[in-house]
Amino acid sequence: MAHLLGGENLSVSYATRTVLDGVTLGLEEGDRIGMVGRNGDGKSTLMRLLALRSTPDSGRVTKRGDVNVGYLDQSDVLDGDLTVGAAIVGDKADYEWAANAQIREVMGGLVSDVDWHANVHALSGGQKRRVALAKLLIEDHDVIMLDEPTNHLDVEGVAWLSRHLKTRWRANQGAFLVVTHDRWFLDEVCTKTWEVHDGIVDPFDGGYAAYVLARAERDRMASVVESKRQQLVKKELAWLRRGAPARTAKPKFRIEAANALIADVPEPRDSTALSKMATARLGKDVLDLENVSLDFVGGEAGQKLFDNITLRLAPGERLGLVGVNGAGKTTLLKLLNGEIQPTSGKVKRGKTVVTAVLTQEVKELDDVADLRVIEVIEREKRSFNVGGKEFTAGQLVEQLGFTNQKQWTPVRDLSGGERRRLQLLRLLVGEPNVLMLDEPTNDLDTDTLAAVEDVLDGWPGTLVVVSHDRYLLERVTDHQMALLGDGKIRGLPGGVDQYLELRESALAGSTITGGGNPVTSSSPAPAAASGASEAEKRDARKAKNRIERQLGKITQQEEKIHAQMVKSTADNDFDAMADLNKKLKDLTTDREALEHEWLEALEVLGE
Repeated sequence: MAHLLGGENLSVSYATRTVLDGVTLGLEEGDRIGMVGRNGDGKSTLMRLLALRSTPDSGRVTKRGDVNVGYLDQSDVLDGDLTVGAAIVGDKADYEWAANAQIREVMGGLVSDVDWHANVHALSGGQKRRVALAKLLIEDHDVIMLDEPTNHLDVEGVAWLSRHLKTRWRANQGAFLVVTHDRWFLDEVCTKTWEVHDGIVDPFDGGYAAYVLARAERDRMASVVESKRQQLVKKELAWLRRGAPARTAKPKFRIEAANALIADVPEPRDSTALSKMATARLGKDVLDLENVSLDFVGGEAGQKLFDNITLRLAPGERLGLVGVNGAGKTTLLKLLNGEIQPTSGKVKRGKTVVTAVLTQEVKELDDVADLRVIEVIEREKRSFNVGGKEFTAGQLVEQLGFTNQKQWTPVRDLSGGERRRLQLLRLLVGEPNVLMLDEPTNDLDTDTLAAVEDVLDGWPGTLVVVSHDRYLLERVTDHQMALLGDGKIRGLPGGVDQYLELRESALAGSTITGGGNPVTSSSPAPAAASGASEAEKRDARKAKNRIERQLGKITQQEEKIHAQMVKSTADNDFDAMADLNKKLKDLTTDREALEHEWLEALEVLGE
């Protein structure tokens, strides 16, 4: 592959801190690279250097003479006095740019709902971001560098951008480098990962899932990772193996060793135990919306944001909400929290319910700006119970990434991501039993997100999460629902993928699955009717019954092996453990094959 650009011995220091220390790397034709690392470790600094937007203290960046580099900064770089059209296409006449299929595709994917004649300064933050992204993507670049491109994009926008980047060039042409905390996006578009840490850059094959597995293997071989970090990685690995095995993209390292590391790791959370704890704290009644309607604020009479919706939250329920911008996701949280009242219908609240809401703003910390991090938490309480475990204030603060030194930092000096973490901690120590999170991933890096998810795994209460980060939604919630902008709320038994299908159908003018009926949190959308013949359905029904019997036998075998593993562990019989692990893996392979057949049978039956 042809070399496009690269850096040689790049070093950058700020005051007494070295961010990059002699880094050498490069981009070649066909590279699809995601860059990860903790906030402040130098990801954006490295990207600016490679884009020739800044100069290193030492070393140099070189590029092939004809290479054209496009770069999207995190900051707002558009001229606010320009109209949207002028900001994107300059002074080109409509017929000039409209004749280009690629430009039309970018316009349709990013700015179809933005007023072409509005001034840029009048746009929202998300609209400005999409306009800047559209301006970059309509241009003909050999290399594209994107710094947090998914910020302010909804689920659809992220899905569109992933499709665009995957199809923009042929497999061995062009290259892009992206910094993002969106782990689904990293898995979807990247074939390589750069981890920036401690002044160096470690390369890995594959997207985020492959990177996590490889990092665990690296740490296992080196035996230098501390216990807390190892436990977090193991839990993340267990989730990745169970939830996204196809995302590893056949990385060039020993997956078997990483799988052996996590063979005995339980599910990320014990849903049954958490549900029992939540019921004990909440009782049977939590929050119910019954036949609720809500008019648009300032809208014409009869214009409704919500139209006769019903939603019932159960003790320990973990619900994810997705939806188009303006569909009312944040407003729905306010209804549940009692901040606003419906135009009609009832909001029922259990007697023991204590709610807490993580808003998109961090103004709630303004009143403690002069306090230090540890003082903010200790002012609430000195010890806390999370998932049945006792934590001191210092331990809880450390679990979300505040080191001993950081714990004594004044709140006013914290970064955006650190303020976000402290905001969540402050809510948790208040011991609510209903927690609502509105876009909680803003400003958080991937390691911090894993730590937040770990805390939420042991949190015994009802959880409602609004987010465009589909990885987070699938990781911390048990089911998802959608607001599609038509005043209704719909169940998504097929998860975020089903939501994207619904949106495509809506945009194409098709009937939306689920009709116009309100769907409660326990009501799945109806399945599509099957076009199979009666004979095919009979065969599918027989196959379904056979597979369910086989799955039942596998479950019994797995339970037996687990019991034997407990005994082998107690006897320190490691040879027996290895043999049992192999049998368990073989059963898992058989189960996955049978489940695939079972789903095919259901599809034929239309169930």
